[in-house]
Amino acid sequence: MSEIEVKNISKSFGKQQVLRDVSFECEAGKIYGLIGRNGSGKTVLMKCVIGLLRPDAGEVVVSGKRVGLDIEFARNIGFLIENPGFLAGESAYANLKYLASIRRVADSERIKECIRLVGLDPASRKRVGKYSLGMRQRLGIAQAIMERPDILMLDEPMNGLDNAGVHEMRNMLKAQRDEGRTIVLASHNQEDIAALCDEVYHMDAGVLSRVVY
Repeated sequence: MSEIEVKNISKSFGKQQVLRDVSFECEAGKIYGLIGRNGSGKTVLMKCVIGLLRPDAGEVVVSGKRVGLDIEFARNIGFLIENPGFLAGESAYANLKYLASIRRVADSERIKECIRLVGLDPASRKRVGKYSLGMRQRLGIAQAIMERPDILMLDEPMNGLDNAGVHEMRNMLKAQRDEGRTIVLASHNQEDIAALCDEVYHMDAGVLSRVVY
């Protein structure tokens, strides 16, 4: 059974149609790439899968549950969508500790492990408000993986990373895939797509089509 099934979904905001009869499926243990220009509909599609937006038509099924019908939100998804929001006056560890307290899935050691996995120091007292864009992206990825979700939805996760950081994140995402996770990755960077993705889809004016290399 596919982890994600998107069935003929459409979405409009006023007179602007953002998604047009979009369908695709994602299996466990693969990385799926979404490419396309800004405004093409990639982020809206990801939000519909998670449950942050409701499609006007069609259906989203995640792990056998219909999002918006059987469940309000997909519960087994870790995600990084647009700019991650954190408490600016707190450290990386304090931020993730607060978020982890909501569901109580990740303990202190798991939080520290994930902060280290993305190349940050869990003992650092530096406030997140002083972080660079790349550091905030790293922390956003740590937040996405800390509860060991079955699915990761990552919107431009390499933003602000230097070459070494990109290499580290690629290796980390491959490791997540090798553990059996389904990863959906939106990126403008063709090198990231080529290096990471098992299947690639192109979004143009709300129409999704598979790219065959």
